[in-house]
Order: sequence, then structure tokens, then C-alpha cells
Amino acid sequence: MVRTETPICEFGLPAPAFSLPGVDGKIWTLADSRGENGLLVVFICNHCPYVQAIRDRLVRDARDLKEYGINTIAIMSNDPTDYPEDSFDNMKRVAEQFKFPFPYVYDETQEVAKAYGAVCTPDFFGYNADLKLQYRGRLDASRKEAVPGARRDLFEAMKKVAQTGEGPKEQYPSMGCSIKWKEATV
Repeated sequence: MVRTETPICEFGLPAPAFSLPGVDGKIWTLADSRGENGLLVVFICNHCPYVQAIRDRLVRDARDLKEYGINTIAIMSNDPTDYPEDSFDNMKRVAEQFKFPFPYVYDETQEVAKAYGAVCTPDFFGYNADLKLQYRGRLDASRKEAVPGARRDLFEAMKKVAQTGEGPKEQYPSMGCSIKWKEATV
């Protein structure tokens, strides 16, 4: 596992389009995924200990953000060849086990991860109602292990995006495992 941090937010960058199969049997697009006030695009996987540590908090925040008109979609872009835990069947199992309140989709070609500039799992991209990037930071101040009372950076930032269309100027990078790229696409 290689620990990686996300780059600084490029405010105003448009959300790249996608059309990806979900564990629910549907094909999900950018247009289908967006909420009235924005969209949170999260790159996750099943095997990464950083993602495993935040799943409950991610589910909580996605549910809470829905009340503000922000939808969430989770994208798995890892190559499951060397990480069978990230297979599509295991994605279905994890989505059911943790009762994901958002689509969990598979980026088999890894083209969507490249278009977004995703570098790690988890990697968070928060967009406003115009699908312009406003947040590229961490889930919360506790990082990997949950710390009671930790500031909910992602939730607070996306709540602000829902209310004003703009994210906070000060953002802290997310950190996690590097995306597991296919050998031919590196």
C-alpha cells in the first residue's frame, strides 16, 4: 500500500462525464447522479484500509448531504487483477453490507479516474449545482481512525456548496492508498 495525498482543489473545473455500471444493475451517468445543489464524486475501493476506516462516516455524510440537495456517487477504478477484493461481485457485497445510500459503480477502463485526476482511495470531488469543482479534501479531521468530535470537513464544505455554490478556500488533502492502475495504462 502506497500512501498518497490528493492535490489542491482546482476551483471551477467542470465534472467530466461518465457512464458506468452500478452494483444495482443500472448504468449511471453524470446527469443521473447529480443532485439539485451538487454532486459528491468519491473514488473508493474495497481493500484499502483508509476506505475501510471511513465507510461508516461516508455513509453518514452522504445521507446527511442528501438533505441539502447534494447527491453522492462512489466509483471503484482499481484493477481487481491483483486485488480480487475489489471485484464487481465484492463491490456488490460491500454496498449491501454497509447499506450504501448512493450508487457504487465500476470504472473498468480506468478512463473516468484519469479524467477526474483521481490519485487515491478515498479521493473526494465536490461539485456545485453547475457541476464546477468546489471541494477536493479530506472526509474529516480524524483521518484514518475515527476520532470522536472530529470536524466533518467534507460535510461542512459540501453543505456550504449547497447553500452558496462555493466551497471553502482552505481545504486539507485526503490521503489513502494509491489507485491500482492497470499495467498497460500507467
